[in-house]
Amino acid sequence: IWVDPATASWWITRLLGRKCELFLQQSPVTRMKAIRNETQIQGLKAAHLRDGAAMVKFLHWLSKNLEQTTITEISAAEKLEKFRAVQDLYQGLSFETISAYGEHGAIVHYSSTPESDVPLKPEGIYLIDSGAHYLDGTTDITRTVALGDPTAEQKDRFTRVLKGHIQLAMTRFPRGTAGNQLDTIARKPLWDIALNYGHGTGHGIGSYLNVHEGPQAISYYRGIGVALEPGMVISNEPGYYKESEYGMRIENLILTVVDEEASENGSEFYTFETVSFCPIDLKLVEKSLLSPEEIDWLNSYHADVRKKLKPLLNDEERKWLENATEAI
Repeated sequence: IWVDPATASWWITRLLGRKCELFLQQSPVTRMKAIRNETQIQGLKAAHLRDGAAMVKFLHWLSKNLEQTTITEISAAEKLEKFRAVQDLYQGLSFETISAYGEHGAIVHYSSTPESDVPLKPEGIYLIDSGAHYLDGTTDITRTVALGDPTAEQKDRFTRVLKGHIQLAMTRFPRGTAGNQLDTIARKPLWDIALNYGHGTGHGIGSYLNVHEGPQAISYYRGIGVALEPGMVISNEPGYYKESEYGMRIENLILTVVDEEASENGSEFYTFETVSFCPIDLKLVEKSLLSPEEIDWLNSYHADVRKKLKPLLNDEERKWLENATEAI
């Protein structure tokens, strides 16, 4: 009997081992699920466009209503869920939304409760990590929003998180590279000033299934030794957390693809295609910290966000999106 030692319990392994010969290897189903076929890839991209539209509608609503009415962590999460629920093929949230304001954002897996729920104010940092299951795909996205004027420190930290996010999104790597070999890329801008974050940089995503799914990961402790292959989807989510003050994270999903240009010399190289589309808050960006290449990536990404999402929005939302994605 084939038993996956990474997931089978001690009890069932012991029970089966009394009467059967056990074949202890990772289940072949795990890798098969991890590699998207063309139908799943098209569904993934379509789901992310609808999900991106829901995110833009939410961010527009938040900016318009923050000073007009009381919005709390919980009510904000509920509003975002409503924007998602009206999208085609919506099946439900892919995990409980992390809606974290101020010091709550520094708690990586914070879950707002009626006891901890606080109102959002036109100041400070707000982090929202959320996602949905659609019949054609699963989403997971995090955005950090400045609700007032950010401090110089907050802009510095956010921009370093952004630099790591961009560098990972742009990286190319040879066939056989495991995710833990890429983890440092997203951390180096923070390491340069002796800072870090205490979670993995990326986890695998299911296809209308698990929002966390292996075996692949970009992490120093997860998915070690598992080579990234074309068709694998993974999150790109570096962050920074200052205890008792604020938290920041930028998360998009990225699809592993063949890098045709780099593979021309006979060695097979891969890279990533970003499939999540939603503005990155420019109020938090310190342009002087970005390289010309990073600025080009950000401007190109925002141009894609505008092009892909504008047809799914109303006039007022389109105007907000234009401002939110202007070139820097």
